[in-house]
Amino acid sequence: MKYFKKLIGERIYLSPRNAEDVEQFTEWLNDFNVTDYIGNSSQVISLAGEKKYLEENELECGFVIVTLDEDKMIGTISLESIDKVNQTAELGIFIGNKNYLSKGYGSEAIKLILDYGFNYLNFHNIMLKLLSANERAFNCYKKCGFKEMGRRREAKYINGKYYDTIYMDLLKSEFNEEAIKNKNV
Repeated sequence: MKYFKKLIGERIYLSPRNAEDVEQFTEWLNDFNVTDYIGNSSQVISLAGEKKYLEENELECGFVIVTLDEDKMIGTISLESIDKVNQTAELGIFIGNKNYLSKGYGSEAIKLILDYGFNYLNFHNIMLKLLSANERAFNCYKKCGFKEMGRRREAKYINGKYYDTIYMDLLKSEFNEEAIKNKNV
């Protein structure tokens, strides 16, 4: 697979998402280790269904996370639900390759896309939603500057239990990182 270095960080870069990665996405989206934490384990994702989704839902700001040293795709990150009038977007991310969890790759990817979203796309507010059981992600988001703004109690049913949906956001004025290493100006 050919990846393109749009946003370069210390150990990873973000490349535009490509429908050719359909097999890897399908594998990850059928893995409870991934989907339990993003809240969609009840879905069965077929190769044809994921291919159709990727072809029909080209994200304006959707990337794959790729390691700089091996050119290995390890996850995906995007800014979605973009509202250009109000300058808002919603962050979506997951690390699908288990060997790269809890090693700082997610927070590096988040800082890259936040730098891009705030300083190139001129967003004012970027929010996200997460499952209350996902403590690893909650701590990562806090580390990246997000603040909890509310909860929807017992809104997700996974593996016989209900979990809260946590809402977090970050304002442009609260983000002071220079994460993108390939900037020219």
